[in-house]
Amino acid sequence: MRVCVDGVAGAGKTSLANDLAPAIRARAHPCIRASADGFHRPRSDRYRRGRDSPEGYYRDAFDYEAMRRMFLDPLGPNGDRRYQPAAHDVGSDLALSTVPRLADRRAVVVVDGMFLQRPELDGCWDFRVWVDCSEETARARAVSRDRGSFGPQVDALYRQRYLPAQRLYLDEVDAASLADARFVNNDPDHPVLVVRR
Repeated sequence: MRVCVDGVAGAGKTSLANDLAPAIRARAHPCIRASADGFHRPRSDRYRRGRDSPEGYYRDAFDYEAMRRMFLDPLGPNGDRRYQPAAHDVGSDLALSTVPRLADRRAVVVVDGMFLQRPELDGCWDFRVWVDCSEETARARAVSRDRGSFGPQVDALYRQRYLPAQRLYLDEVDAASLADARFVNNDPDHPVLVVRR
């Protein structure tokens, strides 16, 4: 079973996915945990439209072909279960060369990331979770989290590149309505879960 945990930056996708994994294992299922961040494109591709381009982030940041070929398709119904959980290290900007792993037949795959319900990944998910919160709450969390990585320009980057890219995604893909469950996370101490199926 392949589960995506989708949502905007700062919504709480990674935290939720990290909490899901041990809960799945506690029910005697192996869990394979991965992130879309392991399938970034090289920096030259990500920034070819400009460092501040929202279009560039939405269209060029992630390598969906590699994500399918190396990870999602092998773990799908007709896959051979030999997978690689990442293809690129975004920090070093280097391709990863790893020996494929063999998944247990009973494994549940949990992937967090942005833009996971794009058409390029149609048919890859057995269950979709949309992590929702207000844009301002998500921005404040993301800026606080990423200040160490991006420095003082982090707020400007979110306002100019990342938030507009997320709006492009939401204009093109009605991610919340496609999801099987919606996790409203404005207040992490009191989240609301709405399961549609």
